[in-house]
Amino acid sequence: MRAPNEIDFWRGFALVTIFINHIPGLYFERFTFRNVSLSDSAELFVFLAGVALRKLVEGPVAGLKPGAIVFRLEGRALNVYVAQTVITEVAIALLAAASLLLDAPFMIDWHNASAVFNQPVEAHIGLVLLTHQLGYFNILPLYVVLMFVAPLIALTHRYAPAALAPASFAIYAFALISGINFPTWPVEGTWFFNPLSWQFIYCLGFILGGADGLGGFARRHRQSLRRLAIPIVAAGAVLALMNFSPSPISVPQPKLLFMFDKTFLSPARLVHSLALTALFAGAFATIERWSPAGGKFLSLLGRNSLNVFCAASLLSLICQIVRFVYGGHVATDALIVILGLTVMGLVAWASEWRARLPADRPARAR
Repeated sequence: MRAPNEIDFWRGFALVTIFINHIPGLYFERFTFRNVSLSDSAELFVFLAGVALRKLVEGPVAGLKPGAIVFRLEGRALNVYVAQTVITEVAIALLAAASLLLDAPFMIDWHNASAVFNQPVEAHIGLVLLTHQLGYFNILPLYVVLMFVAPLIALTHRYAPAALAPASFAIYAFALISGINFPTWPVEGTWFFNPLSWQFIYCLGFILGGADGLGGFARRHRQSLRRLAIPIVAAGAVLALMNFSPSPISVPQPKLLFMFDKTFLSPARLVHSLALTALFAGAFATIERWSPAGGKFLSLLGRNSLNVFCAASLLSLICQIVRFVYGGHVATDALIVILGLTVMGLVAWASEWRARLPADRPARAR
């Protein structure tokens, strides 16, 4: 297994904060960084996914032919798609069971789930097509789309690297200016995370994850970028603490360029997320020195991010139901966080234990 490293550490950090933030009203939610930031862990998670893709492309699949790269990456996309389908169905079952056991029929309306029970035929088609998504279970559909286009990103980087950033930015700008997004069905609406916008931060993670080009420039000028990031991060913290967000009425067209919109990853959110990345890049060495156990634990979560994310998503829903039954108290919330982190750690440990089994058996035999 990989040794603790910066990418896994911050991915684990993102998983923990996503778990906490996905339990509305949780006492400890106020201590997550989204309260002092224009962005949150979603941007960090997608950016790191792009960085991880670059490491994969330059590592295990570097020597593969184009067809093999497509096959390898689409296989990973299929894994994410299956995970999304499974946890969504489990979440629906949890809501249905809770509504029966607690005699609370309104719970089947939680998180956009009502269509599954009121229009089961259409809704299940939508679940398979990813056009129907539950609230708090809508980031993996974005990841599915990003992973399905990952071969295009990898092959563009191989054969026309100079075209990757301009093409990605053009799609991002088009989405912001036109307001176009993927539709949902059977419930009319659009995706909470617009893939046309979020692909840009994914591509930026891919580009900045390399040792050459823009990534190499960022590493050579890390200190200068860090100094430049400080006022941006500070300004974002002030705006977040003031709970300020531009009104759609007061900003000019195209409005999405000036708002703090999460669905379209408006420029303010994007810039602030990149500034946070610049400010804290390289901090893992210091964190690991001061808290080696914390560094190992978060890296363990990050190494097994898909399994941990699925478990955390279901845990957050279970915890929402628990808080509905017992109320939101500091002691209850503390127990929720402790048990949640414990289960996430056990899921990550079990994932690696299972992966080590084939390697351990020959050693035992000898």
